Amino acid sequence: MIKVSIKETQNPTILKFEFEDFITKNENFEFKNIDEAKASPLAQQLFYLPFVKTVYISGNFIAIERFSIVEWEDVKDAVAEQIESFVNNGGTIITIDENKTKKQPITVYGETTPNPAALKFVVSRMLTKTAIEFKNIDEATASPLVQELFKFPYVKEVFIDENYISVTKYEVNNWDEITLELRSFIKQYIENGGTVLDESLIAINDKKENNKNEDFDKLDVTSQQIINILEEYVKPAVAADGGNIAFDSFDEETKTVKVILQGACSGCPSSTFTLKSGIENMLKSMLNDDKINVEAANA
Repeated sequence: MIKVSIKETQNPTILKFEFEDFITKNENFEFKNIDEAKASPLAQQLFYLPFVKTVYISGNFIAIERFSIVEWEDVKDAVAEQIESFVNNGGTIITIDENKTKKQPITVYGETTPNPAALKFVVSRMLTKTAIEFKNIDEATASPLVQELFKFPYVKEVFIDENYISVTKYEVNNWDEITLELRSFIKQYIENGGTVLDESLIAINDKKENNKNEDFDKLDVTSQQIINILEEYVKPAVAADGGNIAFDSFDEETKTVKVILQGACSGCPSSTFTLKSGIENMLKSMLNDDKINVEAANA
């Protein structure tokens, strides 16, 4: 015989009816009326009680929110008996849709970057093969996840590449105040099957990349060499710091190389030092040209 125990909550209108064993696996359900409760025959039956406002099913319990027409003290025992009777007579608590995307546990952890305004959230699975940056919510049509992230008032920019999400914040909050909230949100969003990037919209960016590849053959030899050096030697390093660097242009007359900084690299206080002492010196050495000058096109 299955018995349920009655537990109060911090909300006086909500009471929990707990089972000894779990009744759902990694899923939470909330039903506001009998029509919404088609997945739960038990919840449908409970809605025949005139005081039942909302039914929650999660873990090892069923929680019920009541209307104010009754007090729990007057009806809680009768509700517990009804739940016990329903289950002990073979009634179904919840019907799990096997076709529904199963929750896939992942790990997400935060890594600091050279940019104090940016934090890199590393995910234990591949997210995209296309590096993409979002400056605001209007740019984020290809990413439902990023659209949700921009709803946090402190999120300024988001950059996604391979298996990480780089978030740049406004100065209104410190990282120790918001890191856990962001990490938990990203983890739950992905685990619950949320779309990180809509590949059909990313395809538009892929076309742009293909155009760039076609343009590569039209570039002068030095520009091609610069692109190859950035791809092979620089990009892996900046990716480790939650950022990206892309070739913009090369002026043969002034020997000026312009690059685009993305993710944690964008707006980073040390980016100028990195460009001059790191990338510029590397290009000077590998191209054997001490007149090379590197600038950020989006500085």
